[in-house]
Amino acid sequence: MARLTGRRALFAAPVLLLVTFGMFAIAAASPFDPVRAYAGTAALGADQETLDRLRANLGVDQPFTGRWWDWLTSALTGDLGQSSVMRQPVAEVIGERLVWSALLCAVAFAVAVLTGTALGLLAARRQAGWLDRTVTSLAYTLSAAPVFWTALLVIWLFALRLDLLPAGGLTDTASEQVTAYQVASHLVLPAGVLAISQLPWFTLYVRQGVADALAEDPVRGARARGLSERTVLLGHALRSGLLPVLTLIGSRIPELITGALLVETVFSWPGIAAATVEAATAVDFPLLAALATLATAAVLAGNLLADLLYGLFDPRVKLSEM
Repeated sequence: MARLTGRRALFAAPVLLLVTFGMFAIAAASPFDPVRAYAGTAALGADQETLDRLRANLGVDQPFTGRWWDWLTSALTGDLGQSSVMRQPVAEVIGERLVWSALLCAVAFAVAVLTGTALGLLAARRQAGWLDRTVTSLAYTLSAAPVFWTALLVIWLFALRLDLLPAGGLTDTASEQVTAYQVASHLVLPAGVLAISQLPWFTLYVRQGVADALAEDPVRGARARGLSERTVLLGHALRSGLLPVLTLIGSRIPELITGALLVETVFSWPGIAAATVEAATAVDFPLLAALATLATAAVLAGNLLADLLYGLFDPRVKLSEM
């Protein structure tokens, strides 16, 4: 396990370097002017000399390679720079918002995995039956539904039409403090929408994995020994059928992050989505690089977690050989 983790860490270093360099290069080619975005309406009446001084103060008068190198050397010492659009250190911007994005993603991912496993197991138990056809059809339909469309639909239904849940935000409008109940009630819709975006893949993978396992000789032998259907299904077929799902966990991380950005924007969830959008439109180099590094690290960590889980649960795979 330590050997695999070490190799992946060595591989991650150049990947992160390329990602941050690419972000600075793309931002430098952007048509947005960071100086005018920083100054706002005041830039309309400012002369060129004032704008040039502001450009020098923000450090955007240098080539992007120089800005990237300055940011990288500072980041290695723990200083992620100053966000021009948020007017505060990048570390504070991420620290204030990351916990809410992590909460949203963790709840949605857990719901998607558990619900998808249950639906896939029920569908595989009676293949070609009405439940199997219903679950499979629903999964394919949801996989084609855009996240933002689903978000707008649930807002119209549960917040506006039925008035059961709040439409967005973290707490009630008149609330002066954050309570667990308010956070939980405001979390239901965005986490549900994000879970729905991931649910079809886990449902279909579990359904196919369990269906294949039920046709294998070990499972047939378990039935021949007189074991109950529940023991055969949960103790043998499900355990074997879940192995492909472990690899799916890592591959769904990028789409989970992308979906979270859209969901946070629609539901005004105070995560990193708003910071990402503002950083992109204002060409905030330090914040863009830090967010890109964070997203890339999450994807690499997800892939490593999938490999570790596969090696731990599949006796045919040895971590020392991976």
